[in-house]
Amino acid sequence: MPKELGVALIGCGKISRKHIHCLKAVDGYQVRLACDSDPARAQKIAAGLDNCDATTDFNAALARQDIDLVTICTPSGLHASMAIEAAKNKKHVIVEKPMALRLDEADEMLDACDKNGVRLYVVKQNRYNRPIVKLKEAIQSGRMGRPFLGGIRVLWQRDQAYYDSEPWRGTWAMDGGVIMNQASHHVDLLIWMMGDVMSVMAACRRVSHEIETEDTAVAVLKFRGGGMATIQATTCIQPKDLEGSLSIYGEKGSVEIGGFAANEIRRWEFADDDKWHDDVKANWAANPKDLFAYNHQEFYKDVLNTLQKGGRALIDGMEGRRTLEVIHAIYESFETGREVFLRFQPQWCRLGAVPTETSSFGPGSRGGWL
Repeated sequence: MPKELGVALIGCGKISRKHIHCLKAVDGYQVRLACDSDPARAQKIAAGLDNCDATTDFNAALARQDIDLVTICTPSGLHASMAIEAAKNKKHVIVEKPMALRLDEADEMLDACDKNGVRLYVVKQNRYNRPIVKLKEAIQSGRMGRPFLGGIRVLWQRDQAYYDSEPWRGTWAMDGGVIMNQASHHVDLLIWMMGDVMSVMAACRRVSHEIETEDTAVAVLKFRGGGMATIQATTCIQPKDLEGSLSIYGEKGSVEIGGFAANEIRRWEFADDDKWHDDVKANWAANPKDLFAYNHQEFYKDVLNTLQKGGRALIDGMEGRRTLEVIHAIYESFETGREVFLRFQPQWCRLGAVPTETSSFGPGSRGGWL
């Protein structure tokens, strides 16, 4: 790999600002191209960078020889097709969550990257939160004992204007609902801590938004290791966000990590009194407040390290697919009203499909809808 990776940013919407900040902050990247279907968006990003061009032509971006890596920040329904094309053009791929809307698309992405000898990374930046890093260490080291109970609570506020701001938001074809979009990071953290999921039972409804998909959901997960966990997720909280939390209870300790995005230790209690715990509470209780997008920066450092030195990244395409499969199981249970056992082949899937007249929620909906 070259000493400095040439990057093309694909999609210049709201989330792209955070990616641009990190690509500038982490040595080893050079953003050489901003691409968006809206030329004004692309030009605005390019104008704020040195030696960066703007384009609306995705294929032209892939043809450039000075681009080693593409970062895809487009609507979710475009992730798979763009990642596959990038891989065919021998570009490494970073893709925002979710990696795809459908499991078969995720498999095609993995296959394309393997065949073309490029790497695939999925943006799950919360795995790099300082409290999350130490919780994972506590589980892997055995300090926590076997996790037997867990849970996530994503209690956020998104008004109708949020969904109306982009035509793809809250649609089956391009986005998904609160589980696929807002809660997907927390679902990832939950299964990363608790292990392989055995089954899912879930229900949901649309409470207060004019969208196709769900804005409120609950689920119960059973894990192959014997643990259980719950999911609560909604974008209907008023008047503002409450929390995005993760709780893990093990045979030897209890940890609750709160904040907006599972980034602040709320409870850290263990049966032993190892001095390691004092260091965690003193130095790892939250992300540094003086570093914007700290966890995204750590993600980009990890990507750079694995591209230059080899090894597996913390969140690669296989890890992204693992989370996506659990999310699909949740949606499958929503629709059928049944417990869904993994692994499975989705029998129902509106995600990524052309909208139909039956694609909205409400009274009389089938299966697991409340």
